[in-house]
Amino acid sequence: MKGQPYLYGLIVLMVGFWSANYIIAKIALREFPPLLLTGVRTTIAGGIMLLIRGVRPYRLPKDYVRLAILGLFGVALNQLCFVVGLGSTTVAHASIIVSLGPILVLLIAAAMKQEKLTNRKLAGMAIAMAGVALLNGVQDKSGAHGPTWFGDLFVFFSTLSFALFTVFGKPVTRRYSSTTVNTFAYVGGAIALSPITIWQASAHSLSRISATAWICAVYMALFPSVVAYLIYYYALTYIAPSRLAAFSYLQPVFAMLLALFLLGESLTVPVVTAGGVILTGVYITERG
Repeated sequence: MKGQPYLYGLIVLMVGFWSANYIIAKIALREFPPLLLTGVRTTIAGGIMLLIRGVRPYRLPKDYVRLAILGLFGVALNQLCFVVGLGSTTVAHASIIVSLGPILVLLIAAAMKQEKLTNRKLAGMAIAMAGVALLNGVQDKSGAHGPTWFGDLFVFFSTLSFALFTVFGKPVTRRYSSTTVNTFAYVGGAIALSPITIWQASAHSLSRISATAWICAVYMALFPSVVAYLIYYYALTYIAPSRLAAFSYLQPVFAMLLALFLLGESLTVPVVTAGGVILTGVYITERG
C-alpha cells in the first residue's frame, strides 16, 4: 500500500499515546474521582473535536443511530470502564488485559461473518485464555495499591466495548471521515455522560484539584482520545480490524516499563510470565 511506512508510524505513535495514558490516568486519579475524570476527559475531547471540525452547520448523517451507538460503546462505556477499572488495579494488569482486544475483535468479527476462525486462531485464543487464568491466579502483595478482580473486570469491559467499536465501526469508515465519526462519538459520549459529570462536579470541589491533575486530564482528552482515535479510524480504512487491534500487544510492554520507572510499580515474575503467555496467544491468533 502506498504510504505504508507513514501509516505504521502513525499507528506506533497512537500506541505510545495509549501506553502513556495508563501513567497519566494513575496520576490524575490521585485527585479526580474516576467518574468525574471520565466526564471531564470526554467533555474536553468533545469540545476539541468540535473545534477541529469547525463551526459550519452540521447535518445529521444518514447513519446517525449507528454513529450514536458507536459513540456509546467506543467512547462513553470504553473510557468510563477504563478509568474506573484502572483506579482499582495496576498498570501491569490493566495493560495486559487490554492486549486481549484483538481476540475479542476476532470473535465479534467472526460472529458478523467479517473474518474466519481457523484452528491456529483457536489455538492462540486458548493460549491467551490460559494466560488470563494465570494472571488471575497471581497473588499480589501490594496491598491497597495492588490489582483487584473489580478493577480487572472493568478494564475487560472497557476492552470489550472498544472491540465492538472497532468491528461495527469498520463499515462506517467507508462512508464518513474519521473527523465526522469521532466528532459524533465524542460529543455524543459527552452528552451521554453529562448527568454523571454534573453530579460528580457538584459533589467535589474542582478548585481543589491541582494544575498537574488538570494537565493530566487535558492530556487524556487530547492525545489518547482525540489524536489516537483519529489515527485509529484513519488506519481502519486501510487495515483489517483484527490486524490493527493487534498493535495493542505493544501497550503492555510500553506501559509496564513506564509504570516501573515513573510510578514505582513492581513487576513480578508471575505477572510478566502471564503477560508473556497472553501476548504469545494474541500473536498466534493474529498470525493465524
